Amino acid sequence: MFLEKWSLKGQVALVTGGSRGIGEAIALGLAEAGADVAIASRKLPELENVAQEIRKLGRRSMAVSANTGRSQDIAILVQKVMAEFGRIDILINNAGTNPVLGPVLDEDERAWDLTFNVNVKGYFLLAQAVCRIMKEQGGGKIVNLASHAGITPHPDIGVYSVTKAAIIMLTKVLAQEWGEYNIRVNSIAPGVIQTRFSTALWTIPEYRQRTDDNTALHRIGQPEEIVGAALFLASDASSYITGETIVVDGGFLP
Repeated sequence: MFLEKWSLKGQVALVTGGSRGIGEAIALGLAEAGADVAIASRKLPELENVAQEIRKLGRRSMAVSANTGRSQDIAILVQKVMAEFGRIDILINNAGTNPVLGPVLDEDERAWDLTFNVNVKGYFLLAQAVCRIMKEQGGGKIVNLASHAGITPHPDIGVYSVTKAAIIMLTKVLAQEWGEYNIRVNSIAPGVIQTRFSTALWTIPEYRQRTDDNTALHRIGQPEEIVGAALFLASDASSYITGETIVVDGGFLP
């Protein structure tokens, strides 16, 4: 009986940044749990490969090229998903960027704006657009991908850390405001995960050694290790949880 609460059968999920890494792993995990899954990112060919893998699992899927840092792309994305599936039950806000690796003192205004546009404004605008749909449907679940860097600062990714701290607070604010619509909003704060996005953090020896030495499990994580938290928050197994951030970092944070 309880295991049925983990099922996403009959639901539609939208996953941004779904072409690779954490987004791809979550999209496939949601499909295995029974959801039809729309995926979005800027590069359509990579997305189509993931969409094909979802279809192999017996679920419907569509791939949409979109830059979620642009409001016009968000509007088109939501329209296309609704035209194809007719509803959105789950939103996974995962798309992200970190254009500069280095001290905050050296960051310019362009890098700051780009990071905030994708990592914060994009999350807000897409959540807002999907909320209007979920409100009419009687509820839904939104999961924002934050980072443990949003809880404690990491060297040389300062602006990225600030954006992820903003996502943790955005999650709390949206959860408070949208709870009355039966919309739950939570976030996941991964540690260093072995993806193309975080290549510098696990290939540069000084960063890799710092992570290995300070993580309780003495290793970095894999994209598939984020899926369990995402499935939990996207399903009825977490029906009385909202406004929370689940840290998945192998015991890096104390």
